[in-house]
Amino acid sequence: MIKKIRQDLRKVSEPDRIPALQNFFKTGPGQYGEGDIFIGVRVPNTRKVATKWKDAPLEVVDKLLDSEIHEERLLACLILVQKYQKSENKEEIYNFYWKNAKRVNNWDLVDLTAHKIVGDYMLETGDTSKLYELVQSENLWERRISVISTFAFIMEGKFDDSLKLAELLLKDEHDLIHKAVGWMLREVGKRNLKVEEKFLDKHYRNMPRTMLRYAIERFSDERKKHYMKK
Repeated sequence: MIKKIRQDLRKVSEPDRIPALQNFFKTGPGQYGEGDIFIGVRVPNTRKVATKWKDAPLEVVDKLLDSEIHEERLLACLILVQKYQKSENKEEIYNFYWKNAKRVNNWDLVDLTAHKIVGDYMLETGDTSKLYELVQSENLWERRISVISTFAFIMEGKFDDSLKLAELLLKDEHDLIHKAVGWMLREVGKRNLKVEEKFLDKHYRNMPRTMLRYAIERFSDERKKHYMKK
């Protein structure tokens, strides 16, 4: 089965896209995606392959997650989302995701899955304690998972965990965390601008600039100027 899945993925690959993807996902020496290998598959096509193989057993998904090829790991993540959404045993998929969190190791893999599996499961159980463990992780991707998972809460009008995690990450040194937190703050503001502005009024002078820019992206030019003041 794994061989057929890989063949399906390669049938929709576009090798001429590889250089652009390697640059976009920062695969150079010392960059966050160092050594990641691409075969040039567009996300919509990866989704189609995931739908075809959504019933693949977790053992196969595990092998895909272990791949050095970016699109194979993304395929595994998208299969997991489909499995979770139709599963009668969501806890199994949730636990599998956590067990393999370090292999969900680029921002697109995180952003397309964390809120749909981790966030959704925590909405059901009400237990968000794991997020506060991960927010302290030395692993960049686990920290990003902790933030992006709260998107599921935000969509339900629940902002507390997003704001608490944002506070804990104000001094994080990585640009990808700044972007993730800023994105979640912006999503809070879409639903309740007063809540976002209250957070910004307290922290904007000390927030990383990238985080702040993402958070105020939808603001008027006048409001942006106000918050961008040191």
